Amino acid sequence: MEVIRQLAASLARCDEARAAGQRVGVVPTMGAFHGGHTSLMLRAREEADLVVVTLFVNPLQFGAVDDLAAYPRDEDQDRGIAEAIGVDVLFVPTAEEMYPAGPPEIRVDPGPLGERLEGASRPGHFGGVATVVAKLLHAVGPARAYFGEKDAQQVAVIRRMVRELSFPIEIVVCPTVREPDGLAMSSRNRRLTPEQREAAGCLFLALSEAAELARSGERDAAKLVAAMAREVGATPLARLDYAAVVDAETFDDVHEMSRPARALVAARFGDVRLIDNLLLPTA
Repeated sequence: MEVIRQLAASLARCDEARAAGQRVGVVPTMGAFHGGHTSLMLRAREEADLVVVTLFVNPLQFGAVDDLAAYPRDEDQDRGIAEAIGVDVLFVPTAEEMYPAGPPEIRVDPGPLGERLEGASRPGHFGGVATVVAKLLHAVGPARAYFGEKDAQQVAVIRRMVRELSFPIEIVVCPTVREPDGLAMSSRNRRLTPEQREAAGCLFLALSEAAELARSGERDAAKLVAAMAREVGATPLARLDYAAVVDAETFDDVHEMSRPARALVAARFGDVRLIDNLLLPTA
C-alpha cells in the first residue's frame, strides 16, 4: 500500500491508473477506523481497480477547539487496517498541505440544506465538510466515492454539490453498520464511558419506535417525532439535541408522510455528541 501526503502526487497516481483503464474508488475519512469505514473500503475493493482512502481530520468542520483536539487519531492503526483490506493508496495530507495559507477565505456554500438540523446545531459545519470533500475529490479526479448512510444529511449535501457543480464523481451510499444493540458505529463511540455507551442505545430504540409507528400506518410525522423525543428523554444520561422526520430526498420537514421519509435523532452523552437516522418503512 502506498502512503501519499501531497495533493498533486495523489492526483498523478489516480491519473496513471485511469490512463491504464483502471476504475478508481475513493473513501473519504477522518481516520479512527471502525466497522463502518471498513465496510466502505470493502465495497470499494469489490468495485474498483485502484482504491484510495483519504485520512484527514478536517479542522474546518469543528465548531469547538476542544472537540477537534479530542477527535481520536491513530494513523499507524488505521494504516494497518487499510493495508489488511487491500487498499492501494492511503492519502494522508497535513493541514498545511490542504490549507497552505491557513483557513481558506473561499469555501463551498452548502446552501439552505446545510443550515438545517446538523447545520443549525453546528453552524459552519457543512461548509467545512463540503470544502474539504471538494478538495479531496479534486485530489483523486473522476472516480466513485463511497459514503456511509449514517451521515445522511452530509451525504445529501455532498451529492448535491457533486451534481450542481458538475464534479466527475459518482456517489455510492452504503448502509449504516451497527453494534449488536443497534448503536451506529462511530469514531466518537470510543470516547463514551461504559455507562454512556449503554445509554447511547436509546438512539436506535427511538428510531426503531418511529419505524414501527410508520409500519403500523401512522402518517402524522409529529407523533413519530414525539415518540423519539420521549425515548431519548427517558434516558438519564442522554440530552436530546433534536428529533425530526424529513423528506428522504430534500430533508425538508415532513408533516403528513406521503412519500419516502427519514427519521433523524441527535443527542449528547456527556461531551460526546452522536447522530443516527433510519429510512422509514411505508405502510
